[in-house]
Amino acid sequence: MKLHLLTVTILTTTLTGIGMSSALAEEPLRIGISAEPYPPFTYTSSDGAWTGFEVELAEALCDAMQRECEITPTGWSGIIPSLQSGRIDMIMNSMSITEARQRVIDFSSPYYFTPGAYVAASDFSDEIPAGLDGKVIGVQSATTNATFARRALRDSGVDVRLYDQAEQVNRDLLAGRLDLILADEIAMREFVERDEAAGFEIKATAPHHDAYGEGVGIGLRKEDDELTEALNAAIAEINANGTCSSLSEQYFGTDVCISDE
Repeated sequence: MKLHLLTVTILTTTLTGIGMSSALAEEPLRIGISAEPYPPFTYTSSDGAWTGFEVELAEALCDAMQRECEITPTGWSGIIPSLQSGRIDMIMNSMSITEARQRVIDFSSPYYFTPGAYVAASDFSDEIPAGLDGKVIGVQSATTNATFARRALRDSGVDVRLYDQAEQVNRDLLAGRLDLILADEIAMREFVERDEAAGFEIKATAPHHDAYGEGVGIGLRKEDDELTEALNAAIAEINANGTCSSLSEQYFGTDVCISDE
């Protein structure tokens, strides 16, 4: 579903008088996502429009806040600087809430959580992580999975190779340049269903670890307290009315949403 501009109908007698609504004058919220598709969370449909679980969820949040929003793709490695510089107003791209990130930006309440998953060829039989000595694993850089690999796998003897983009990791696994990869479990469920990934499967999931933080939240500038408050209220609303769970079931076949209740 294309993320359209969400409009608020506001009755005013004039656009130039003092009765002009401040809500009408607000600029659209620019939602930062990685320019590289990350299905089923964010990706482009056949007509080139962005869609996916987080795109539709963003639409629901903006509707709850009665705000106009627009998707603003940017490079993943520069997405936090884009937020800090004002190019985007929020990051909604499977960004886990971690202590390191909280030192530079704020987050909304978490809205979903999934573990990391190891994917390898179906005939891969080595134990994970005990049997990884001498193996080569691929991980996307600047992610919680990369942090986990650096902290938890450093004594296993595995060769950790970092990539800028998730699809680069996937391609090198398919090409035989990697023995296995570590990435978000939901994204990996989608990956192993692809025709080109026949013969590959999820072998294990990563255990709970500090590297994965508290779950995925919306990244925000530290000074944007009002927007943070509005988003937290909107997250609570879409949890209460079942929107988040419904979208999760639609895209993943399971409920990954986090509710405060």
